[in-house]
Amino acid sequence: MAIADQVFGFFMPVVNLMGPGSVKEVGVQAKTLGCKKALIVTDTGMEKMGIADQIKEIIEAAGLKVFIFAGAQPNPTDINVHDGLKIFQENKCDLIVSLGGGSSHDCAKGIGLVAGNGGHIRDFEGVNKSKKAMKHLIAINTTAGTASEMTRFCIITNSETHVKMAIVDWRCTPTVSINDPVLMMGMPPGLTAATGMDALTHAVEAYMSTIATPVTDCAALMAIRLIGENLRQAVANGDNFEARNNMAYAQFLGGMAFNNASLGYVHGMAHQLGGFYDLPHGICNAILLPHVQRFNLNSNPKRLANIAFALGENINGLSTRDAAEKGLDAIIQLSSDVGIPAGLTELGVKEKDFQVMAENAMKDACSATNPRKAKLEDVIQIFKNAM
Repeated sequence: MAIADQVFGFFMPVVNLMGPGSVKEVGVQAKTLGCKKALIVTDTGMEKMGIADQIKEIIEAAGLKVFIFAGAQPNPTDINVHDGLKIFQENKCDLIVSLGGGSSHDCAKGIGLVAGNGGHIRDFEGVNKSKKAMKHLIAINTTAGTASEMTRFCIITNSETHVKMAIVDWRCTPTVSINDPVLMMGMPPGLTAATGMDALTHAVEAYMSTIATPVTDCAALMAIRLIGENLRQAVANGDNFEARNNMAYAQFLGGMAFNNASLGYVHGMAHQLGGFYDLPHGICNAILLPHVQRFNLNSNPKRLANIAFALGENINGLSTRDAAEKGLDAIIQLSSDVGIPAGLTELGVKEKDFQVMAENAMKDACSATNPRKAKLEDVIQIFKNAM
């Protein structure tokens, strides 16, 4: 890729804590930031399991007052954001702590953006629309997939149009990210598979992106390798600590890659499926991934061949094209092995919605860096192929 004449940035949180027991540092980090009142943004699952209360106790031990908002639903909406914002403002909080997966982190980012800038979360759709700093955010991750705990991406569903708004803004990057694999040990197989394939999609799309760099390539390829080596084991045995730990690193590396190289049509299209049907993001990504990359094959078969090698395929003696095909096959096989549905039909997707979803996908900020430019009919055909 011709990168010599371009300028690139690299974005990630200021502090990133990893490894078993790292979550115990959340109180220290909150105190270091000089904050007095924290709002924990999480979901009902984290609240019912008592994990939110555990985090609250750690932060309170550091001297802060803590409130909990457990209203981050899957595919969080603008309503969720403003419900949480109300609690944040009423209690005069100066810190947000997100706890969970991508939904909690994205909801928290939305709260932080509006708290810092005013207005409505819909005002920030697009790239770098904020004018002021977001409120401090410490993001505690409990899944190995979205990497939202360390990215500048925030995906919020518009409750009126049912379209997922892609907010890409360097100011909504969390201040601190925490990835403690101990918190991920209880994830059920289905969630492990979906989030793991989400992480793979991040790494693959970042590696194929038109603005990939040697820095993002390193992160993407290592993420792909770790996922290929550990996702099956993590799904098969949720108590496999080595697999869990490696998946935590893999999803973080995938986040490093796409946070700076962006994504492609897989995400642009998956956002529409999530907005229209309220479907799990990771599963939508997993189903679409091989179909979009087949569309992309001619744009850079060498990169797909490298993906095949990273996934453990033997490509010795093969032509670049044949090696690229092995990459596609390896993605499909991994998806099948971890129990991802074979197509969108199983998810209740309707062909009558393809036109409007394709139109919206082409406008999605994530689609701008796809390596092959599509026409509307191309995107519609990819949806059809994925059924």
